[in-house]
Amino acid sequence: MDVELLSRIQFGLTAGFHFIYPPLTIGLGVLIAIIEFMYLKTNDEIYRKMADFWAKLFAINFVIGVATGIVMEFEFGTNWSNYARFVGDIFGSPLAAEGVFAFFLESTFLGLYLVGKNRLSRFMRFFSFLMVAFGSTLSALWILIANSWQQTPAGYKVEGGRAVLTNFWAAVFNPTMPSMYLHTVDASFITGAMFMAGVSAYFLIKGKNLELAKRSLKLAVVFGVIVSILQLFPFGDESARVVAKTQPEKLASFEGLFKTQSKAPLLVFGVPDPSQNKMLVEVSIPGALSYLADHNVNAVVKGIDAFPKDDLPPMTLTFYSFHLMVALGTLFILTFLVGIYLLYKKKIYTTKPFLTVLWAFIPLPYIANELGWITTEVGRQPWAVYGLLRTKDAFSPLPAGDVWFSLIGFTLVYAVLFGVFLYLTIHTVKSFKMD
Repeated sequence: MDVELLSRIQFGLTAGFHFIYPPLTIGLGVLIAIIEFMYLKTNDEIYRKMADFWAKLFAINFVIGVATGIVMEFEFGTNWSNYARFVGDIFGSPLAAEGVFAFFLESTFLGLYLVGKNRLSRFMRFFSFLMVAFGSTLSALWILIANSWQQTPAGYKVEGGRAVLTNFWAAVFNPTMPSMYLHTVDASFITGAMFMAGVSAYFLIKGKNLELAKRSLKLAVVFGVIVSILQLFPFGDESARVVAKTQPEKLASFEGLFKTQSKAPLLVFGVPDPSQNKMLVEVSIPGALSYLADHNVNAVVKGIDAFPKDDLPPMTLTFYSFHLMVALGTLFILTFLVGIYLLYKKKIYTTKPFLTVLWAFIPLPYIANELGWITTEVGRQPWAVYGLLRTKDAFSPLPAGDVWFSLIGFTLVYAVLFGVFLYLTIHTVKSFKMD
């Protein structure tokens, strides 16, 4: 195995593992802030106990997420030195801002909340977790500014073999950033909603902590149906249109569109065969992809045939990761709509098959997040920075044995960290008893 592939596998492992944790931090943080607001408003002790319980789970997730995120920043220098040299002038500002403005805000108020929660006034409890939630979404903003710049570079000039920042705000508000940020943050909200709904369903199935479980499940289902529908429209819709305009070969790959055409069909189900440039099985909606890309059913959408072979991303991985993500997103909407119906019928707390589904579905938003990340990052290939720096020119010229050593080391350490995360989370849920 060559050094480029090993370095890609290692970065995929470390980034993918880290990406397990931030979505729950963002989503659960907002839900806890809402619970604290209800405590501030009503002075009902149940809301205080709810916030304390969910904050314990938040803290476990936050700590593991921070530990796994540190590795990646060092990895840019060790395994991707050519990439770091090229983008260093651009990435320095958003990554520094993430640390100074977002992470310190989030971690300071989280520490204040966890250590002083029994001494803080109701307002300060609410304000502290509001700042935690704001800090986590602000952190995502700066990280996604850096990531989106890789998709659609702006506000720069290439000088001496490196990208030099010429317009900070053009780089920040590059064409991909707004849609990528909203799409990712909303996916995080769905993750938080499903996590809270699933754990609450577990309590109801077991017949324990019932008042906490009922209020938490109601909040999670109402929040979940709103954010899951928003993910379809407008956020998912806008993301597709931005990709169609800025990275058409990515759209062609994840939609499995082999030929450039007007009235391009939107694939509902299909099995692509890249070797023959055709779909073996296809169920599609005529004109729907053209409408999705340009809000015009007659619009021409570029297919695989419009691009040099060397500029195309790997189709199979991009195609399946995108379509599985969309299928899961649809499943989340249906699940939360059923929850709203049962809530309206006042049967949600006693319908055990539905509660079991919620409990079993906890991992699915995590899988959807990873699939979305694969679609975005693999779909950008063969570019490390779209149109400017190819991935084959971005990695460090290290001995393959060194990369193998660190890859095996990270795999073992992350396996231990994931085991610790699961143990602490499950133990906290199973051992919790509301006074």
